[in-house]
Amino acid sequence: MLTSSELILIAILLGLFGLLFIARLKMELVAILVLLALSFSGLVTPQQALSGFSSSVVITLIGLFVITRGLEDTGVVQWIGGQLNRLGNGAELRLIPLFMLAGSTLSLIMNNVAAGAMLLPAAVHVSKSSDVPVSRLLMPLSFGTLVGGMATYLTTANIVMSELLLSRDLDGLNMFDFMPTGGLIVLATVLYMSLIGRRLLPERDALSVATMLPDLQQTYQLGERFWEVPITPDSELAGLSLRESKIGERLGLTVVAISRGRQIISAPSSDERIQTGDRLLVIGRQERVDHLRGQGAHLLRDAERERLLNDMPGETAEIVIAPRSNAVGKTLSQLKFRDQFGLIVVALWRENRAYRTDVGKRVLEVGDALLVMGEANDVQALAENRNYIVLSESYASTSFRLEKAPFAALITALVLAVAIFDLFSLPLVMLSGAALMVLAGCIEMDDFYEAVEWRVIFLIAAMLPLSVAISETGLADRVGMAMVNLLADSSGLILVTGMILLTMAVVQIIGGQVTALLIGPIAINAALQSQVDPQAMAVAVAMTCSMAFLTPIAHPVNLLVMGPGGYHFGDFSRVGVGMTLVTIATMLLGLILFWGLR
Repeated sequence: MLTSSELILIAILLGLFGLLFIARLKMELVAILVLLALSFSGLVTPQQALSGFSSSVVITLIGLFVITRGLEDTGVVQWIGGQLNRLGNGAELRLIPLFMLAGSTLSLIMNNVAAGAMLLPAAVHVSKSSDVPVSRLLMPLSFGTLVGGMATYLTTANIVMSELLLSRDLDGLNMFDFMPTGGLIVLATVLYMSLIGRRLLPERDALSVATMLPDLQQTYQLGERFWEVPITPDSELAGLSLRESKIGERLGLTVVAISRGRQIISAPSSDERIQTGDRLLVIGRQERVDHLRGQGAHLLRDAERERLLNDMPGETAEIVIAPRSNAVGKTLSQLKFRDQFGLIVVALWRENRAYRTDVGKRVLEVGDALLVMGEANDVQALAENRNYIVLSESYASTSFRLEKAPFAALITALVLAVAIFDLFSLPLVMLSGAALMVLAGCIEMDDFYEAVEWRVIFLIAAMLPLSVAISETGLADRVGMAMVNLLADSSGLILVTGMILLTMAVVQIIGGQVTALLIGPIAINAALQSQVDPQAMAVAVAMTCSMAFLTPIAHPVNLLVMGPGGYHFGDFSRVGVGMTLVTIATMLLGLILFWGLR
């Protein structure tokens, strides 16, 4: 019979899922609401409710974020991307393992999403120069960062599982606990992707990546939506600025240029005034343009359109919304994108489809690709902004502290060495590395605060009390015993396998960070009740939290590559099933070899 405390906790858990999937509130806000519910219901004390903000998990993550920023700002990661450009121009069979290994290597020392974001432009450039479709490289890159995260302690779920062990007065985990099994998984999955997985990858170029103009037109299907609107003397638009005309706000159309005599004004500002005799070059659906029929609007033929686009001054570039971008959840209109960057967004690419109408009104998501037009210096300024990834080597960030790169590499190597040999408390080591990055001039102190992903920090800190409640109410014991009884007379290997499958299912829905906090206490209790090594169980659950191969929503790095790779939802499951089976088999082999699991 469930106790009242367990019933309250189950109600809170159901509310958590309801707020996530019905109300669609942000994960970190839901985490704070869960913390408050746990505290006010008396399931945890006020001290326990706030303990997550001073936990070793939070301190370790803060240090990791800052060290990652130091590697980025000094150009170390970009140098690695450059080496891939040099080495990768060649056959697909060589490129796929190359990018998987590059992603997994970077994930050993930095956040998975950051590793994917840093290597994305390099993969796109190599795709263009080697004639290998970008869809053949980006999914292996994404999966490479995920399996790399299994081989290091410095992954959020891995750190969380170690903290859960310590909270039960058990030995925590370190780098050596993950590297042997994780290393086997990396090698096995690279082999799988090179021999089998690559045959399942789609062959499509979602984006032309700043290639020739005809390719851009075809990719974004501009020909179906490109109109010319002449401004006659009696036009109601004559004399109005583009902002005052409300063509974008009212009709969802985009004015990409104004043809005025022999002059073409590309990416006109919202303050540009429309004059009699102008011809507005507009992109949007026909029914919206029909409202301008009185102006004599007509669809441009291919030859006319190509001539006008070729005559336009300025540049056309493609950008991707970064995972930690402040643009996520907002529209281009809310961001005042045109006024802020001097660029206009011609089209948006999402889930293998181009959108050319109401572009400014669409809520932006991670991995959305935008086709922008404007001056080259404006595109370069956008490349310096961390909220956007410009998919062109021509516009790589130029603001690196290159002279500090050796210091950043040395600090990172020292931190890793101390962490691997477990010489000091890891949270203090990571915080020391972050402080050294500032002292060495690799980053400024203001960058220290900006580097920290506060959404992740609040998510983890606010959800840790949930793990405490799951343990202290007895729910972890109850569910753990149910798992043991269900698998009665089975070996420890079967119990661990069952917990891996449970964890993997939850990961596909809510992601690895929260899954570790929900499943972790149950898994550890099940291990203690069945005489299975709790550290081995914790390693298995932690690694499974990175097993986000089946859906694009299971991990932000999958969402990041979805747009540029032109992937469909089902592409991940088609390739990911094999990745999952190989990973589980290799993980169990590693647990047998290195942990003596039977």
